[in-house]
Amino acid sequence: MKRLIFTLLITLTLGVAQAQLYVPGETLHYKMSYRAKLFPNTEVANVVMETSETTLDGQPVIKVYGMGQTAKAFNWIFPVKDAYTVWVDPQTLRTKRFDSDLHEGDYTRISTFLFDWKNHKVHTRWRTKQRPEEFREMAITDNSMDAISLYFNMRTVDDSLIKEGFARDLELVLEDTVRYLKFRYEGREVKKIKNLGKFNTLKFRCKIATSDGYAFQDGTEFEVWISDDKNKIPLYIKSPIKVGSVQAYLSSYEGLRYPLDSFIKK
Repeated sequence: MKRLIFTLLITLTLGVAQAQLYVPGETLHYKMSYRAKLFPNTEVANVVMETSETTLDGQPVIKVYGMGQTAKAFNWIFPVKDAYTVWVDPQTLRTKRFDSDLHEGDYTRISTFLFDWKNHKVHTRWRTKQRPEEFREMAITDNSMDAISLYFNMRTVDDSLIKEGFARDLELVLEDTVRYLKFRYEGREVKKIKNLGKFNTLKFRCKIATSDGYAFQDGTEFEVWISDDKNKIPLYIKSPIKVGSVQAYLSSYEGLRYPLDSFIKK
């Protein structure tokens, strides 16, 4: 998948919609690094996700903003600045609108998705440097979500469901298509997070299909370790790429709803 660095972080997938999906005032910061044979583990990008309360078309909504940007030292190689914003109905917890503003090297893509849940359709428009504005209408199901909503839904999985054999298929609305995801629970594990310490975590393995649909063989695969507490925030993500691997880890946080009880020690 072309936009690997930031997309890996925000397409984390464990969707069971319940209350307390979104926590206004919460901010999560991540560092992303690259590692390869004969190449040391090097931090290459920063990611932030912020949740707040606002209005959209005169109605109260929850707003989530996510931004990923290449570290300054690597801008000369391949500059990336991707921003994603989602507006969510606080009553139904369904996405009303989703915007993405992607700038990666010479590539630019600006998209808007408007969700019509009554008719189970999403209306999207997008433009790039190379092409004028285009439009598309896509059918969606109750399992369809934008990338940000997938990330937040992972945090609401009922603890009683997280056991051996737990797995799920989901649908990701991305650019001008719907991609399919599979994930499965791998078990509990103690994970050391750089500069934060050791945590009890829940480990999942995820697979994103190619744009052709259910072609998982050539899709993107990644692993994610989530805090084993009520917050269920992603602590560490790892994905192999053609040469080496990309990792992301939590570097700081503010405004969590619950204590980070998964923390063990420095």
